[in-house]
Amino acid sequence: MDITTTVGTGASPVRHEQSRTFGRTLRAYIALTKPRVLELLLVTTVPVMILAQGGLPNLWLVLATVIGGSLSAGSAAAFNMYLDRDIDAHMQRTVNRPLVTGEVSPRGALVFAWTLAVASTIWLLVTTNWLAAALSAGAIFFYVVIYTMILKRRTEQNIVWGGIAGCFPVLIGWSAVTGSLAWPPVILFALVFLWTPPHYWPLSMKYKEQYENVHVPMLGATRDGSQVGLQVILYAWATVVCSLLLIPVAGMGLVYTVSALVFGGWFIYESHRLYNRAVRGTEPRPMRVFHASITYLTLIFVAIAIDPLLPF
Repeated sequence: MDITTTVGTGASPVRHEQSRTFGRTLRAYIALTKPRVLELLLVTTVPVMILAQGGLPNLWLVLATVIGGSLSAGSAAAFNMYLDRDIDAHMQRTVNRPLVTGEVSPRGALVFAWTLAVASTIWLLVTTNWLAAALSAGAIFFYVVIYTMILKRRTEQNIVWGGIAGCFPVLIGWSAVTGSLAWPPVILFALVFLWTPPHYWPLSMKYKEQYENVHVPMLGATRDGSQVGLQVILYAWATVVCSLLLIPVAGMGLVYTVSALVFGGWFIYESHRLYNRAVRGTEPRPMRVFHASITYLTLIFVAIAIDPLLPF
C-alpha cells in the first residue's frame, strides 16, 4: 500500500524532506535579519525620500534604496545575533533565535552577516551614490561595534547612544535622493535618536528579570519603575519638541503640523501614564508605551510622506 501510494502520487519522501529542510533553513536565515526591525527602516526611509524630492522620487531609486537599506539592516542584525548568542540562550524572549536553536551555525551566521554587509554597500554605491553607501556602512559599524560590542553590556545608557544606528536610515534616504545632507534629515535623525529610549526602556521594564539574569544593564532593569518612567517622559517631550522643529526648517504644511501635535500629545500622555502608575505602585503596563511609541513614529513619518504631496 505504501509503495502504491508513493508511486501513484509521484511524491518523493527524500525530496519532500529536503524541501522542508530548505524551507526551515531559509526562514532561519531570514530571522537573523530581524524582519520586524526592517519595518522601521521602510517607515523612516521612504517618507524622507519623498520629503527630499518634494514629491514622488524615481520609483527605481526608492526600490534600490530600500533593498540596500534592508540588506544593511539585516547585516547589522545578523552580526548582533552572532555576538549576543551567549545571552540570547538565557532570555525567554530570545531563546527561539536561530543561533540558539541551532538552526544556523555561528560560522554560517557570521558569513551571512559579512555577505550582506558587503552586498549592501556595493549595491548602494552602484544604484545610488557614495554618500548613501558610506552612511549605510557607518550604520552597520555603529550598531555592531559601538552598541553591541562596547556599550550594551557596560552601561545603562547603552540604548541611548547605541540607538544612533537606527537613526541612519533617514540620512541614507535623503542622501540617496540629493547626494548631500541638509537640516531636515538632521532634525529627523535627532527625532529618532530621542525617540529610541522611550521606545526601548519600557520593553526592558517588561523583561527586567531577564536582563538582570544575563547582566545586561538596561535602564529598565537597573532602576525602579518611577525613575524609568520619569526618563521616558523627558525623552518623549524632547522627541515631540524636536518633531516640531521640522515645521519651520522644512516648511511642513497642515497635515504634518496637526499630526505632530496630536500624535505627539498622545505619546506624551501615554508616557505620563507609565510614570503615574509606577509612582502609585500599580502595574505600570510598560508595553502600552512600547506599542504607542511604534504607532507614534509610524504616523509621524506617514505624515511626512503625505505632506509634500498636498497643495497646502
